[in-house]
Amino acid sequence: MKEIKAYLHKHRVADVIQALTDAGLYATPNAPACRNISIVPVESLLKPVDNAEQHYSMDLEQPVIHEVKLELLCDEPVVDQVVALIERHGRTGQELAGWIIVADLIQAISISGPLQPPAVG
Repeated sequence: MKEIKAYLHKHRVADVIQALTDAGLYATPNAPACRNISIVPVESLLKPVDNAEQHYSMDLEQPVIHEVKLELLCDEPVVDQVVALIERHGRTGQELAGWIIVADLIQAISISGPLQPPAVG
């Protein structure tokens, strides 16, 4: 299993998730797929697509854009397909529109099942 993180312009993330869903790679039971998709808002120093996207960060004392970090867990057989979809649907037309990072996971354990009440006795 791999962890994939993609730093994207915020207006591209919906298209990326839709592409993963359309390809059957998200929330697909009993098949290699992606799960635990998280979308985290971040600020970035990437070049804005247009002036409306950029604002000034008082903390960083420079112009930034609001961006998202898409995080997901991905089964090995579909990693290349997922990366290709993120790359294709995350494009903005700029030379650099973000980054995709793929990392090995040592272990991933699901937390599941009903909560059991403590034994009384």
